[in-house]
Amino acid sequence: MKHIGILGGTFDPPHMGHLIIAEEVRIALQLDEVWFIPSYTPPHKAQTKTSARDRLNMVKRAIQDNPFFKVNTIELERSGKSYTIQTIKDLQEQHTDTTFYFIIGGDMIEYLPKWHRIEELIQLIEFVGVQRPNYSIETPYPITVVDIPLMEISSTFLRDRMRQNRSVHYFLLPSVYNYMKEHQLYEH
Repeated sequence: MKHIGILGGTFDPPHMGHLIIAEEVRIALQLDEVWFIPSYTPPHKAQTKTSARDRLNMVKRAIQDNPFFKVNTIELERSGKSYTIQTIKDLQEQHTDTTFYFIIGGDMIEYLPKWHRIEELIQLIEFVGVQRPNYSIETPYPITVVDIPLMEISSTFLRDRMRQNRSVHYFLLPSVYNYMKEHQLYEH
């Protein structure tokens, strides 16, 4: 039986916080791999700032040096809004020899009561929660908590810094930053 962590998100852009979360959870739970699953259009957000293709390319660059990290395009292939319940059902059907762990931050822990078909979803998968500054990890739902170094970093924070022409050095891998510059992402 394989043990795979799932880290879903828009990754608009993918940053060091995503990578630290994935690595800390992988080590703490002794997972075989962590799969990054970029969403086409997340149900809880209006729209992404960049195309699915660009976000996928940035994720590939962000994870390329870690042999335990993979990208899975299941939600991009589906297009439109993706709900976690459908993604989990599809993954479990495709990978019957795998136990999946869905990794979420404190912001999503607080949002769990609003998730589509959450009562059914918690029966299908183990949620792994990580602390984020200014969010609570208290929830009535069963969650395995993994302590990680707290960093107040988000994709929104980085997009705001870039709009203000402020440095994002050390928040992003150089390969991701170079891709963004090459394709003129987040420049307006």
